[in-house]
Amino acid sequence: MAGSTTKLALEDGAVYTGSSFGALGETSGEVVFNTSMTGYQEVLTDPSYTGQIVTMTYPLIGNYGINSEDRESGLPQVEGFVVRECTRIPSNFRSHQSLHDYLAEHKIIGMEGIDTRSLVRRIRVRGAMMGVLSTVDLDDASLVKKAKSCPSIVGRDLARTVMPEKSSAWREGFNSPFNTQELHKSKKPLRVVALDFGMKWNIPRCLVQLGCEVTVVPGSISAKDILALNPDGVFISNGPGDPEPLTYAVENIRQLLGKKPIFGICLGHQLLGLAFGAKTFKLKFGHRGANQPVLNQKTGQVEITTQNHGFAVDPTTLPADVESTHINLNDQTLEGMRHMRYPVFSVQYHPEASAGPHDSTYLFEEFRKLMD
Repeated sequence: MAGSTTKLALEDGAVYTGSSFGALGETSGEVVFNTSMTGYQEVLTDPSYTGQIVTMTYPLIGNYGINSEDRESGLPQVEGFVVRECTRIPSNFRSHQSLHDYLAEHKIIGMEGIDTRSLVRRIRVRGAMMGVLSTVDLDDASLVKKAKSCPSIVGRDLARTVMPEKSSAWREGFNSPFNTQELHKSKKPLRVVALDFGMKWNIPRCLVQLGCEVTVVPGSISAKDILALNPDGVFISNGPGDPEPLTYAVENIRQLLGKKPIFGICLGHQLLGLAFGAKTFKLKFGHRGANQPVLNQKTGQVEITTQNHGFAVDPTTLPADVESTHINLNDQTLEGMRHMRYPVFSVQYHPEASAGPHDSTYLFEEFRKLMD
């Protein structure tokens, strides 16, 4: 069932023509790619994709539909979704809705029928670029002009658009046998304050499974207010975009160092790096997928990890009292670090890993041990 003609224009002048699925209209964002073979629902609902048009490298997407259990937030967060082929009739006993209907309901534009290999190769060679996805304006020159005028991801505080407005208690553990992970509970109740910059829901689920009482707070909350909650530990979440504009968060995190055990993931890792005094930089095309190899420098083991980030901490700028713990085996970028005097550590990847892999679950238990 072919949809309307749809065009994707990049800021370098390239234009791809395909067919629409999901909603009609026009959208813009940074065009990136994800190499996962499954987990498209988790990708769509990950707040870290705010401001981005996501291309899936796996050619057939939507074949197992959409269900209510595998969401990582309440709504799809991507600006647009590009695939080789979208399955209109899903086949899975857990499916409640087709991918096409889900995106249409939430006014997200999808595009299929293009050579996604060509698009991904272009991004790998030239880097992630701003783009415009449209079913209403089909003039190539007009779309390229719009793409060139799109504001860059760099320098924008996108986390403000997805962080919660107020604090709340999170009580839900794993809600399905399909996303359960083996986590050993603490012998005593532990209170965790989770700074939400666009947090994936499987993160607080993991903390609950550890036996923690989790209070989710906006990422903009002050260090004073965090300490007033008297937590046993502080968690710093993932989130979208460039960490450097979040100066308020960096200053608050700096005030927490040495006062409570801290665990950071993804954007949280980058914010901790900035709080330590290190620098961050933008990767050429980022790491996005469920198959990124990471070396644990302590054990020598290789972990296959889920990742979604376009920025990284520069390891050459780490202070002397912070050590590297994990590195990416594809490009040698920093994937984990630990403070040598304070109970503080972080990773650039996603150990909560819904829909997998689960090689890095032990990091949540390391956080529990620090709090115990």
